[in-house]
Amino acid sequence: MARDPEQALARGGWVKLIGGASNQDLAAIEDLAGIHALAGVHCIDVAADPAVVAATRRGLAWAEAHGAARPWLMVSLSDGLDPHFRKAWFDARRCPPSCPRPCERVCPALAIDEHGVVAARCYGCGRCLPACPLGLIEERSQVLEPAAVGALLAQLAPDAVELHTQPGRLEAFAERVAQLAASGVGLRRVAVSAGLEGGATAEGLAAELWQRFRLLRGVGFRPLWQLDGRPMSGDVGAGTAHAAVGLLERLGPLAPPGPLQLAGGTNAHTLAVLARSAAGPRAAGVAFGGVARRQLQPLLLEAQAEGRRLLDVPRLWPRALEIAVALVGPWLARDVAGP
Repeated sequence: MARDPEQALARGGWVKLIGGASNQDLAAIEDLAGIHALAGVHCIDVAADPAVVAATRRGLAWAEAHGAARPWLMVSLSDGLDPHFRKAWFDARRCPPSCPRPCERVCPALAIDEHGVVAARCYGCGRCLPACPLGLIEERSQVLEPAAVGALLAQLAPDAVELHTQPGRLEAFAERVAQLAASGVGLRRVAVSAGLEGGATAEGLAAELWQRFRLLRGVGFRPLWQLDGRPMSGDVGAGTAHAAVGLLERLGPLAPPGPLQLAGGTNAHTLAVLARSAAGPRAAGVAFGGVARRQLQPLLLEAQAEGRRLLDVPRLWPRALEIAVALVGPWLARDVAGP
C-alpha cells in the first residue's frame, strides 16, 4: 500500500475523495475529510472557497492526530459553465400544498426542505430539476472570475488544482492555466477533468487533451487526467460503474502522457468492473464523490443533531471509518506496477 500520492499513482492505487466543487456544508466537509484521510486517501478535492478549505484542514488535522498521513489538498476550478459548479434554487412559496415533493425524495444531499434548497448542502447533481412536476426548479451557475484566481490560490495554498473543462474551451482553459502559473503556488499536479459531454467522441476528446497537455507542460505543470465517465452519479447504482471504465477503454490508448484516474459513476462496484477490463492496468486510481458522501450521511446527520462534529463522537466515527475503509481499502491495496 503506497502512502505517497505519487507512488500510489504509479502503482494504480491512488484514491481521491471529491468533496464537491459547489459543496459548502462545512460541518460535513470537515467530518468527511477527517474520516477519509484516516482511511488512507491520497487527495481530498474541495471547492475553491476559504471557508471550505479551512474546514478541510481542520478535518485533516484531526486525522493526523490519529496517525494518518496528510493527503494532498486539491481545489476545483472550471474554465466555463459546468454542472459541478452550480446549485439548484426554487421559491418554495410557489409549491402547491398537495405536491408530493419528488424533488426532496431524489436529492442525495438532503438539501431540500419545506423552505427550498439548503444552498450549503447542494452540490449541483441536478436530479431535482426533472423531478419537479411543475418545472419550478432552476440551476444557478457559479464561475470564478479570472481576476480573483491568483489571489485566491495564494490564500488557499493547495497542493493541487483540478480544472474542469469541456471540448471547445481551449482558449478559456489556456487562460486558467496562465492564472495558475501567475499565482506562484507550487502545485504537485494539475488534474484535468473531462468527459464525453455534448456528443464528443473519444478521438475528439483525446485531441483536446493533447492540446491541454502542451499548455500544461509549457508552464511546467504535471497533468493528471480525470476521466469523468458519468458526472456526479456514483451513488445511483451499480450500472454507473461501467461508465468510467468504458471511457478509460476508449480514451486510454489515445490519451497524452500522465496518469489516468477514473471518476463519474465510480462506486463500490468499479474495481470489479475494472478487473474484467483489458484497460485495467492503465488506471492510476479512482475518485469517489457522491457515494462516499452519501454512505456516511446518516452518521453525519446524527452527529449534527447533537451539535457536534462526527469526529468528536467516539461511538460514531469508528463506524464511519469502517464504512470508508470498505470503499477505499481495495483500491489502496491495488498494485499494477508489481514489486
